[in-house]
Amino acid sequence: MKRKLGIIGAGAVGTAAAHWAVVKNVAEEVVLVDIVEGLARGKALDIAQSAPVYGFSNRITGTEDWAALKDADVVIITAGRPRKPGMSRDDLLQVNLEIVKSCVENIVPHAPNCCLIVVTNPIDAMVYTAFKVSGFPRERVLGMAGVLDSARYRYFIAEALGVSPKDVQALVMGIHGDHMLPLIRLANVAGIPIRDLLPEEKINEIVERTQKGGAEIVSYLKTGSAFTTPGLSAIEMAEAILRDEKRVLTCSVWLEGEFGVKDVFVGVPVVLGARGLEKVLEFPLTPEEKETFLLSVAEVRKQIEKIGL
Repeated sequence: MKRKLGIIGAGAVGTAAAHWAVVKNVAEEVVLVDIVEGLARGKALDIAQSAPVYGFSNRITGTEDWAALKDADVVIITAGRPRKPGMSRDDLLQVNLEIVKSCVENIVPHAPNCCLIVVTNPIDAMVYTAFKVSGFPRERVLGMAGVLDSARYRYFIAEALGVSPKDVQALVMGIHGDHMLPLIRLANVAGIPIRDLLPEEKINEIVERTQKGGAEIVSYLKTGSAFTTPGLSAIEMAEAILRDEKRVLTCSVWLEGEFGVKDVFVGVPVVLGARGLEKVLEFPLTPEEKETFLLSVAEVRKQIEKIGL
């Protein structure tokens, strides 16, 4: 069965996602869309010309025409303004609200059965926007954040211990922001709890660095934000859906009572397969974890109130 992936926005994150999509061969056809004339065409052509060198055979095209998304199975939305030094994700709320709203209105007529993956910041508020505007069921509207935040958390743990990041398992829940919840209790290296390997002071330092991981990169880049790992994280989600892999990934999803929370998008571990969200993996949180998680929820609700949809 042919698989088709659409990516909206040919900026740094969208281009990275398109690159990873063809390298990982997640879809037979990848369509990169941007409203800036020629931008998506140029980026897609550049990626396509690497095919003889790398050895991939799937097709990638760039366009300004939304109709090219016809019958896409998954569409990733990366379009939006990036952060600049000193800006919070919340500062992007109003400007990116209109961008995401317009994107969804253009996607739905051409790909009415697709799964939407939202990457635009602030992610938890923007995925809520996509959910309301699209009218899609909750299974087909997801926010990318937990995959990225968990990758950062795992890398920092591996760096502190001098081990391969592949052997670190760790989970970040909650909002994609300063109130995210990197779970210390469940973090481990090849099954060994990190509390048995690292002092509490170092663990707290890693948790704080994870919470501010995006801002750290913005402070170095000055004129942009992270793009390589966010692009790959979105493709990990798309691949799980397109290949029906039943992957367990942390995604921002619409909760309907899970973890004691309703009617809000927030990052939790889920099973991703052909239908999109197939199951939320609910498990007991400690009182301290629950308190931080509910702070995350409260922050997302504040953002949603400003949207007014």
